[in-house]
Amino acid sequence: MHGNILIIDDEIKLLKLLGMILSQEDFNVKEASTARSAMTMLEQHEFDVVLCDVRLPDAFGVELVRSIKTKYPHLEIILMTAFGNITDAVQAMRNGAYDYLVKGDDNEKIIPLVYKALEKVKDNRSKIGQKTAVSKGFGQIIGTSPLILQSKKLAEKVALTDAAVLLTGETGTGKEVFANAIHDGSERKKNNFVAINCSAFSKEILESELFGHKQGAFTGAVKDKKGLIEEANGGTLFLDEIGEMPIELQAKLLRVLETGEFIKMGETKVSRSDFRLIAATNRDLEDEIKQGNFREDLYFRLNVFEIHLPPLRERKEDLKMLAKNFIDIFSRKLHLSNLQVNPDYYKTLEKNDWKGNIRELRNAVERSLILMEDNILDAESLPHYSDKIVPESDSLSIRSLEKIHIQKVLQYTKGNKAEAARLLEIGIATLYRKLEEYGWR
Repeated sequence: MHGNILIIDDEIKLLKLLGMILSQEDFNVKEASTARSAMTMLEQHEFDVVLCDVRLPDAFGVELVRSIKTKYPHLEIILMTAFGNITDAVQAMRNGAYDYLVKGDDNEKIIPLVYKALEKVKDNRSKIGQKTAVSKGFGQIIGTSPLILQSKKLAEKVALTDAAVLLTGETGTGKEVFANAIHDGSERKKNNFVAINCSAFSKEILESELFGHKQGAFTGAVKDKKGLIEEANGGTLFLDEIGEMPIELQAKLLRVLETGEFIKMGETKVSRSDFRLIAATNRDLEDEIKQGNFREDLYFRLNVFEIHLPPLRERKEDLKMLAKNFIDIFSRKLHLSNLQVNPDYYKTLEKNDWKGNIRELRNAVERSLILMEDNILDAESLPHYSDKIVPESDSLSIRSLEKIHIQKVLQYTKGNKAEAARLLEIGIATLYRKLEEYGWR
């Protein structure tokens, strides 16, 4: 057998077809039609690659990717999407997916892509134990602006206590980085830091993930499962996007916070867990309370210590420092040396509002390193943000500029079209059509 594959799709005909195709290639294949049954299989079996549909009856595949990668980081996940869901596929790759396939158009690419993902899995396993320790703690929070220093100071103070923390702010402002730093700065740092995105699962699966279940609690519960609340005993539980938690589960979470006691699904015995809770949201929870979507008593329990993380547009003085950090990260990754950065590069960055915050800045820096000429980062390396673009040809047409852009990205990926499509944020089928249009093969 080449490797163990799990296929997750509620379209049974497609599920069986993919299973047959991969089985004929001597892969060991298992199938699941829901996120719940898939999570059960992941607990019971060792998989190498997961093929996952973007739309499932009980979960959103884009967020399911993040949850699977959090619990099983050695896995590689390939998302399956329809033409209308390319944006979802791109977001899934940012959440940790290896790549994506367009349904009905990429059947001939399934086998090569699975083999590539499997190669990456084997390569990663061979490197286990070789990685150096990652710098953690408050040193990973970058910036000297008054707003970020104020947030950091509050986080440093509350880290020394056991108080619940509520992190608020827009998407991409670094809430999980802060949560990790608070854990690393606490007396609980030697124990688990357990994280889950509350928007990734249906109510039933989220309940099972948090509280655990006993064998036979529901269809597919073939063995006892320890929940994240139990795994966080002695450590920290980070609930991202807590504003998305179903209101029925909010009552159960409140009881755990007040008593330290909880009951697993399908069990009557009371269990206990001593954990520190850090929650995060980009929603206005007070407004959610008014709309009946969030419990006021839970809000007061969570909001013992609120830390607001400012958007990047309100801390522009940190932008250059953040950009330099990302340049260093990607320069090492790309083995670049003697890199020059022109002043107009940073000035161009400062002109943008950065609605996607630090996450958007990171993506922009990575893209600019791909597009730069002669190892020089300048304004023309940032076509999305520059006021002017100087093309390499006499033509100023969109077609000409697009052709140059795609060519540079393909050079960077060394001809890997799937990776190029990811960086271009277009579907692989779209890229192939454009290559045919330009007469490239």
